[in-house]
Amino acid sequence: MTKYIFVTGGVVSSLGKGITASAIGQLLKSRGLKVFMQKFDPYINVDPGTMSPLQHGEVFVTDDGAETDLDLGHYERFIDENLNRHSSITTGKIYQSVLKRERRGDYLGATVQVIPHITDQIKKKLIDVARHTTPDIVITEIGGTVGDIESLPFLEAIRQARRDFGLHNTLYIHNTLVPYLKAANEIKTKPTQHSVKELMSLGIHPDMIVLRSEKKIDQSVKEKIAMFCDVANDAVFESVDVEVLYEVITEMYKQKIDLRILEHFQMESKKEADVKPWFELIDRIKHLEGSVNIALVGKYVKLHDAYLSISESLKHAGYFHKKHINIKWIDAEKVDQSNIKDVLKDCQGILVPGGFGSRATEGKLAAITYAREHNIPFFGICYGMQLAVVEYARNVLNIKDANSTEIDPDTKEPIISLQRGRLSDEDLGGTLRLGLYTCEIKKDSKAYKAYGKNMIEERHRHRYEFNNKYLEAFETSKMMISGFNSKHHLVEMIELKEHKWFVATQFHPEFLSRPLRPHPLFRDFIEATIKHN
Repeated sequence: MTKYIFVTGGVVSSLGKGITASAIGQLLKSRGLKVFMQKFDPYINVDPGTMSPLQHGEVFVTDDGAETDLDLGHYERFIDENLNRHSSITTGKIYQSVLKRERRGDYLGATVQVIPHITDQIKKKLIDVARHTTPDIVITEIGGTVGDIESLPFLEAIRQARRDFGLHNTLYIHNTLVPYLKAANEIKTKPTQHSVKELMSLGIHPDMIVLRSEKKIDQSVKEKIAMFCDVANDAVFESVDVEVLYEVITEMYKQKIDLRILEHFQMESKKEADVKPWFELIDRIKHLEGSVNIALVGKYVKLHDAYLSISESLKHAGYFHKKHINIKWIDAEKVDQSNIKDVLKDCQGILVPGGFGSRATEGKLAAITYAREHNIPFFGICYGMQLAVVEYARNVLNIKDANSTEIDPDTKEPIISLQRGRLSDEDLGGTLRLGLYTCEIKKDSKAYKAYGKNMIEERHRHRYEFNNKYLEAFETSKMMISGFNSKHHLVEMIELKEHKWFVATQFHPEFLSRPLRPHPLFRDFIEATIKHN
């Protein structure tokens, strides 16, 4: 049957247990195993789709349109597998399902309780992911920190999972902090001991422990932790601060954590782990030559995680071209036509990302105008494309009142308008165009040059669309509709014919970029900025 790895965290949050889990997933995949990853999030929101990006970071969208936690982006980038809605489970989703069943009478009058009803629903999600994706191994990260009230039902469910699935079909990995006290010049093990004690009080005995530290950990310290936490000496691993994020994969490989996992599962490896591409990538990253400055003009730049997949995609393209990417984070609320030149003067490329609402749009429009008029490589994503169309309509096509109904619901020239979405009695969540859609690309375009084919699939997350009443006006101009969804009659990409590189997409290409395989549009955008440098 499918094997399950459960990754928990202790002592403090933000330990990087998702990165550790992803690195393990990559190692197991490189051995020929089919790996799938899953996140149990303790928050009561059904999904992060209605959360502020400034509070929770970006919303990562899967092929099937699930709005998920940004950790799923790390999973996909590390294991290079497209995940789905079975990968993202929240407390909100669990309670929503149980309450819906209770209202239908499925529980036949029983008193609905956390145990067994909530925990059974959580375990059902473990079974569902195996049934729908048929992996050899599922890696499930439990969000939060052991000791949090919110995560208790999930921890109880994975405790029960060992009884239900068996010892050699389940593996518990506990990721803890081992602090270094500079004044005493000592690494302290007591927090880890207390964290494991807390976990064991919940009925979970970790099979392996991963120690997060800023310093290398002596073998004697590992053996001390193994003794006090009642695990084997060879089941204690370290995750030390690294220069390059992907070194987590190679460092775990050097410690042979994948072999220890296969031994526990009593599984034979299909082949030797092949991590050569990761060693080569790391070496490439450490020997980058020169740099380019990219202005990211956004609404949520105070929290860089709000644009995590975009910043990672820019880095991927930089690795491809052997260039450092310096992102200049520009708050769109603090720029306008009066100061945009001074703000952008040292940038070789301008990117306007997605967003919602009317706030900060004038700053983004100013950046788009500057890129267009000064022939600076420009990349617009989602709202960035919509505003690029509005800017062009106003300043080139002379449609002075051109606007989006998201900005002005009463605009006389709705270049961008509401195609789906919020009626007065409709919830905000789930009303967007979400997930993978096809796009047909014109052959004489920069988009076609990037992709090398005329049919593509990309992920979406938006509520407003280009208004096709204005198609003719644009098609006779120097702005090309370079990508179109014929099935739904939707504009997906635009570009300027006589510009160095001015491309914008309604979809989110950042969700499909990978460190070993940068997205074609990001790759060509960075190439254009290098030539502009």
